[in-house]
Amino acid sequence: MQLEAPILPARLVQRYKRFLADVTLADGREVTAHCPNPGAMTGLAEPGMTIGLLPADNPKAKLPFRWELTCADNGWVGINTGRPNRLAEEAIGAGVIAEVQGYTHLRREVKYGTGSRVDLLLEAPERPSCFVEVKNVHLMRTPGLAEFPDSVTARGAKHLSELSAMVQDGMRAVMLFVVQRQDCEAMSLARDIDPNYASAMAEASASGVEVICYSCTVSEKAITVTQPLAIV
Repeated sequence: MQLEAPILPARLVQRYKRFLADVTLADGREVTAHCPNPGAMTGLAEPGMTIGLLPADNPKAKLPFRWELTCADNGWVGINTGRPNRLAEEAIGAGVIAEVQGYTHLRREVKYGTGSRVDLLLEAPERPSCFVEVKNVHLMRTPGLAEFPDSVTARGAKHLSELSAMVQDGMRAVMLFVVQRQDCEAMSLARDIDPNYASAMAEASASGVEVICYSCTVSEKAITVTQPLAIV
């Protein structure tokens, strides 16, 4: 996925109210940018860090810039939680995610479960539909090990329950983790952060929900899903 415009480097002053960040641009101006991430962003939102901004893509936006990348652990990390669905769709279309190939139709945000919408629904004649939930991953506390979640996610546990229900109805269900960084060799659940999510994952896996993880290459020009990661 090519980024919409050249990344504008900046220095993070502070992140606050989850969705706001004061930053200093290269020319010394201090502005407020939108932070498209509701999570804790552990290790990615420390004052003084180098971050990458993009111009706001909505002409009616109140803030001129959107925070897209953080330079951490000697590389860029994607922090925009709105990216993974499109990254996953692009990777499926390109044949990168081998586990979900062979479908002829892809639909987005299809209603299912109890008041939910599945991120991607894959369909093909004469085979069960495949419900794919996509989660963004960027937490790394141990070198080489990505972790999810970085904060408590009751919504994530609900999605796992609904995926399990699809399997019971004879459908296929996949939980796809997209790691927006390229310095990880494996992924694990952050049980200490959200033990309820870890329990929900164990139940979903036992019910037949497939769990897969892919990492990305991240640069100032593009973010691209590239390779599978082991889940440990």
